[in-house]
Amino acid sequence: MSAAEFDYLVIGAGSSGAAVAARLAKQPGATTCVLEAGGYDSHPFFHVPSFVAAAIGLKASNWGFATVPQAGMAGRQIGVPRGRVLGGSGAINGMVYFRGHPTDYDDWHDMGCAGWSYREVLPYFTRTERNEDHPASVFHGKDGPINVKLVENPNALNHAFMDSLGDLQFPACADFNGPDPEGYGRRQGLIGGGRRQSTWQQMLKPALARGNVQVQTQARVARIVIEGGRASGVALTDGRVIGARREVVLSAGAVQSPQILMLSGVGPGDHLREHGIAVAHDLPGVGANYHDHVASPIHMETSDPTSYGISWKVLPRDILHGLQYLFTRKGPLAGNVFESVAFLRTDPGLARPDVQFVFQPARRLTNPRVPFPLGHGYAISPVGLYPKSRGTVRLASADPHAAPLIDPNLLKEPEDILPLIRALKIARRAFAAQPFARYHGTEVAPGPDCQQDAQWDAYIRETGYTVHHPVGTCRMGDPADGMTVVDPQLRVKGIAGLRIADASVMPSVIGGNTNAPCVMIGERAADFILGKDQLPAAELPPESVARYK
Repeated sequence: MSAAEFDYLVIGAGSSGAAVAARLAKQPGATTCVLEAGGYDSHPFFHVPSFVAAAIGLKASNWGFATVPQAGMAGRQIGVPRGRVLGGSGAINGMVYFRGHPTDYDDWHDMGCAGWSYREVLPYFTRTERNEDHPASVFHGKDGPINVKLVENPNALNHAFMDSLGDLQFPACADFNGPDPEGYGRRQGLIGGGRRQSTWQQMLKPALARGNVQVQTQARVARIVIEGGRASGVALTDGRVIGARREVVLSAGAVQSPQILMLSGVGPGDHLREHGIAVAHDLPGVGANYHDHVASPIHMETSDPTSYGISWKVLPRDILHGLQYLFTRKGPLAGNVFESVAFLRTDPGLARPDVQFVFQPARRLTNPRVPFPLGHGYAISPVGLYPKSRGTVRLASADPHAAPLIDPNLLKEPEDILPLIRALKIARRAFAAQPFARYHGTEVAPGPDCQQDAQWDAYIRETGYTVHHPVGTCRMGDPADGMTVVDPQLRVKGIAGLRIADASVMPSVIGGNTNAPCVMIGERAADFILGKDQLPAAELPPESVARYK
């Protein structure tokens, strides 16, 4: 018998899970319980936008996962931070608002995800959006719960970054969430009133006032209870069992959603039996198809104090910025540091950008105990957008407290490193262009001696990292495909009453940051669960129709 019972159980209060639960709460007469393994986002680091690195560094609120040693990354283990707090990874990420390239979703449709083309998902992006910078249109919403805006008064180094790419003949882009997200420009963030915006804060927390949804923190899931081929509830590690009269929604993310499924007996049968877990449903795709974006930076240092950073020469300025934020919620602390960006094609023959240039108007972090840049500098971190390498999430043991084994096989496929090599060469040319001349920067990594492709290759493998966009481990697609885990309505194959709504269902990673797509997935999942007709597909302007079917 369960100690409590609700109509719906949602596992995880991250970007997708909080969105699902908030929409379910609008159904009269139905009850929802959200189970979050972490606690409340009470620490100020979660809310001050510029404290991104500090938020990630809060150990109690970060699962602190790491990959197994990666042969393609010089045998290193790569960190995989995941939020363990209300808001999930959306409480510790860079607050970037980007949906991906429109053709990413047409790719999903072509991979067996009927109903997930760009025209069909676009209305779910705009439904959630309250955009401060762009008028209401087919591409933008003004009345949603999540505020989206450009960072005000970006650091002057951002203009040097953008001007230098212009000098290199790359195009400017005024709206990265418009019809053609290619080029350089200022980027929007999930920021409102000088504070981070998350689906927990802006959607689920207000919904608690309805009285039919509750959140349980410090509620770690041991397994999903499956009876007669149906998900009937959730067993927690503290011994409690909570029942679900209608559905269980798994929104624990690309690492832990497959882990929880496997602990529940749903996954590759042989692997489960190795750990003494009774197989409820042999589903080989669970934990497969893991992939993430790899990045590698060029770091510059300078004595010029324009960049963000802590030093004696700018101490009065930093104090004033702190007071400005404290009293007005404005100034540099109200931004997320990532104020400009570029999506570029490193080969003119490509159909869409293959790299993202993340510009950082600050020196790299040099002391792991200090989550703020000491001294001054700037960096470009090219990100490879469409990796071919695929890996797995597997159980280390049947103990739900044991971290899973994460093996993404980073850079295993030789073609994955080629866009990064080309991009780093472009980044070096950008830093050598006239707009950066006044800052007198010195390249400290990889350093001017790195010239040959073999040297670039070694540098990337020895220093690269991921940008924390893991996806794909419970892949959505045609149910007839033996490696899919959920159908296009996010229902787990072979188990009634169980859906997955998070980045794990993405069949392939989108060409950019994954938070906004996770919210969209949560929004659509709620409508599927409630049996609502999906929002009408977007009517795109004539100039876009030919490109985005």
